[in-house]
Amino acid sequence: MVKSNKVFQGDNLSVLKSIKNNSIDLIYVDPPFNTGVIQTRKLKKVKKSDKGTITGFKGHTYELEDAGSYSYSDSYYNFLDFLKPRLVEAKRVLAKGGTLYVHLDFREVHYVKVFLDTLFGRENFLNEIIWAYDYGGKAKTKWPTKHDTILVYVKDIKNYYFSSETVDREPYMAPGLVTKEKAQRGKLPTDVWWHTIVPPTGKEKTGYPTQKPLGILKRIIVASSRPQDTVLDFFAGSGTTGEAAATLDRHFILVDENPEAVLVIRKRFAARMPQIPIEYIET
Repeated sequence: MVKSNKVFQGDNLSVLKSIKNNSIDLIYVDPPFNTGVIQTRKLKKVKKSDKGTITGFKGHTYELEDAGSYSYSDSYYNFLDFLKPRLVEAKRVLAKGGTLYVHLDFREVHYVKVFLDTLFGRENFLNEIIWAYDYGGKAKTKWPTKHDTILVYVKDIKNYYFSSETVDREPYMAPGLVTKEKAQRGKLPTDVWWHTIVPPTGKEKTGYPTQKPLGILKRIIVASSRPQDTVLDFFAGSGTTGEAAATLDRHFILVDENPEAVLVIRKRFAARMPQIPIEYIET
């Protein structure tokens, strides 16, 4: 069977129910964090202007002007009830040797962990990854929140794929304590990942709120899937999972019900990987 890359716009639960049992090698999901607010990202574009306050190459001046915005609701009365049936379907479609990554923050991670222990069995809990970053505002009335949690479960703890040798390496925090050769090679990542968010002015930025960095997704995909495997993300957002999968020679299935998200994905993929065949499906 020839695999293809697909982007669905529609309800992810319906799309999940249409996917065959045991057919997905890796699932990564970054569901809304239930912050209770409307997440919005305003877009800006740079325009050359004699009245601009930004100075660029050869002294030319520029100004920023509005270029629209992207937004979505991040509020659920009972987040776990919303997520449960989707995680049940995720387990069903996951291959027997497959892995599930669920990206959450402090608001809901503990409740989801208890449910996933019941769904997959505590013996199939592989890791709790802490993604730590240091960017943006910092609270003055409590310890500033600067990390997300990624729960990792496998379908069968006795039969799953994980390749620590192919993942990117990190600098040693104390390179003087290891040999020069080790310092040059770097160390294998642990379950605590120090990685910046997507910079507001960086090349990765799509303008979509809560966009995740390519570096995080590439690490996950390289570690827990093989070339030509199929990767599923049913809260696709800006499409980072799809871009990471395609650049690593994996196939992908993305789902998002927000038309603005699918618009961002279309623009992103057309600009960055126009050679990749992709089927867009509205359900």
